[in-house]
Amino acid sequence: MADPWTDKPRSKDKFGKANPLDVGVLAVEVFLRNATDHPIQVNLNTVQLEVHLRNGNHQDIDWLSPEDVAAMIAHPGGAAPSQPRRIAGIPLPNGDKKAEKYAEILRPLTLDSDTVPPMGSLHGFLYFDVSHDPSVADKSVLYVPDVVVIPTKKALMFYEVPLGKPAQK
Repeated sequence: MADPWTDKPRSKDKFGKANPLDVGVLAVEVFLRNATDHPIQVNLNTVQLEVHLRNGNHQDIDWLSPEDVAAMIAHPGGAAPSQPRRIAGIPLPNGDKKAEKYAEILRPLTLDSDTVPPMGSLHGFLYFDVSHDPSVADKSVLYVPDVVVIPTKKALMFYEVPLGKPAQK
């Protein structure tokens, strides 16, 4: 399950001064549930937000690390983070005390584990730069392509979770 946080007051209550929406970043709360007797592993590095555009095309957006979002919050007028992609859950120091303060707020809220225990669940946030347009969530799908059973590494089906509200009948 995935829940996009598009409401500013709700997001402000959760993230405080480290509110991703303030800098055009959509926080998506992700819930991973494993109903099997074996642990499963999700490759978080391949998870994307697939935005469906009006012209029929789509755009795939990689998620941002909490450090990248923190840098955007600390320096809203600055350029987008240029640091290389990190392995999920391994923060690298960058020497920016202001950004580090925001990263300390975001890290515990971020989905940072890739292994879901048998009959267990995980949840946390992933962050996507939607260029100050959180309404794209209504036309988006969270795409989770790489899920395997441990220890066999048997691939499971990919997952697409629509973020928009179901159509009213």
